[in-house]
Amino acid sequence: MIHGINKYITKRIVLLYCLLPVVLPVAAQQTSLEDCFRIASNRNLVMQQSRASLLARQYHLDVEKQRYLPKIDALASYTYLSRPLEINLSQVRDGIVDGSSRQAVNAANTVYKEITGNDLSSAAQNSLYNTSRNIIGGIYPDYNPPLSRQSYFLAGLALRQPVYLGNKITAARNLAESEVASGIINTQLVEKDADYAIAMQYIRILYINNMLYTQQEVVNAFISNDNYGEQMVKNQVLAPYQKSWTKVLLSQARTFYNNLQMDKTNAIIELNKLLGVPLDSVLTITGKLVYNTPGVLQENNDFWQNNAAYQLIQSKIATAVTAEKIARSFSLPNIFAIGNLNLYQHQLPVTIAPWMVGLEMQWNIFNGTQTQKRKKAAQQLVEEVKLAEENTRQSLQMQLAVAKNKIQAAQNEVNTTDSARQEIATTRRLINERVMNQLSSLKDLNDVILMQAEIEKAYHTAVLGYYLALATYWNITGAPERIAGMLRIRN
Repeated sequence: MIHGINKYITKRIVLLYCLLPVVLPVAAQQTSLEDCFRIASNRNLVMQQSRASLLARQYHLDVEKQRYLPKIDALASYTYLSRPLEINLSQVRDGIVDGSSRQAVNAANTVYKEITGNDLSSAAQNSLYNTSRNIIGGIYPDYNPPLSRQSYFLAGLALRQPVYLGNKITAARNLAESEVASGIINTQLVEKDADYAIAMQYIRILYINNMLYTQQEVVNAFISNDNYGEQMVKNQVLAPYQKSWTKVLLSQARTFYNNLQMDKTNAIIELNKLLGVPLDSVLTITGKLVYNTPGVLQENNDFWQNNAAYQLIQSKIATAVTAEKIARSFSLPNIFAIGNLNLYQHQLPVTIAPWMVGLEMQWNIFNGTQTQKRKKAAQQLVEEVKLAEENTRQSLQMQLAVAKNKIQAAQNEVNTTDSARQEIATTRRLINERVMNQLSSLKDLNDVILMQAEIEKAYHTAVLGYYLALATYWNITGAPERIAGMLRIRN
């Protein structure tokens, strides 16, 4: 698993820190949805943020992998005492008196042996020992003499090597690994959410294009009617007031067209934000959204396994289980191998050994009920995450069923409005012929144009709803980018 993690992180680090300049498609070139996905992969700020978070978790894992290594610290201390140290002579009285007496006996025996060649007799040695002991004991100080110095300096190296920490190090490393795994899945979730949002925005822009083309046709029709009305007024076939209403309709149609242009400009700005490019970047998206059926939609029985949101919840289960193990390890002892190397000492009244080694154990005997509470909290966290997993699965199942129903409803609406489009087109053609033959009024033609425009808008709105539901369906199944292959765009 770690090999896979490192491979994924390496790939993402390259994307994060070695970004090549991203060149937006030039104005004459259409910006496809695939282009948007590619640009966002390199420039989207949320994606970069998730990759930076993942990199931080990887560094934390690297730290946890080195917890087994010994710690070597350089230690130095300067100490100033409020009063000089005092030597407690009474505590070492017996040792000094006895040692000094035996030293006196040994010295006398050595001198005697040099002169006579024989050792002192046992009686003489005992007598000399007792005499020396009485003399030294009599003159031995009955007070604690102070030292002259009140400040001291020490320097050395200290080593501390974990030997047994009650599985704490392994559990901490496992926790860091689970955090990295969660970070990878979170990065994938962020990427898929960004792709889904970009696809939805791109589809809306195509829908606005449809509306613009439809409205342009309405504007052109009213311009033609206005010119025809002018001719009819000149020929005194049509009263001026009947023609003036066409100018009003033309003005309204142009205003609505201009508002649609503004809506598209705003939609492009919002798409630029999703892509992570400057808000004033030029994206050329002029295609029209064309209805296209993908055939029978068939997802896997366990489709939720491919959804990044569900995978993220699953990864948190491993994190919660590891946290529970860490909570249990608090009741176990910690054992360290310790060592010290004395490098320098200044004005210290005693001589310290140049080095030392040993074992140190730390075992918490009593901390109230903290350990038990930690265990219970960790167990509840595991239970909470498992419930969240089940809730996420059911929520995805519900969302998928709703999305499929919306797709079906949108298809029905598209079919209905498409039939209406054909009927109104035939009606407009017939009325146009009647107007040319002066069998119908110009108002009749204007009315049928307005009705046709409304039906066209209803049709395009149904197509929009269909593609939005389809994009939602693919996002739920874990592949939001597949909507790019389903779009039929006509320039």
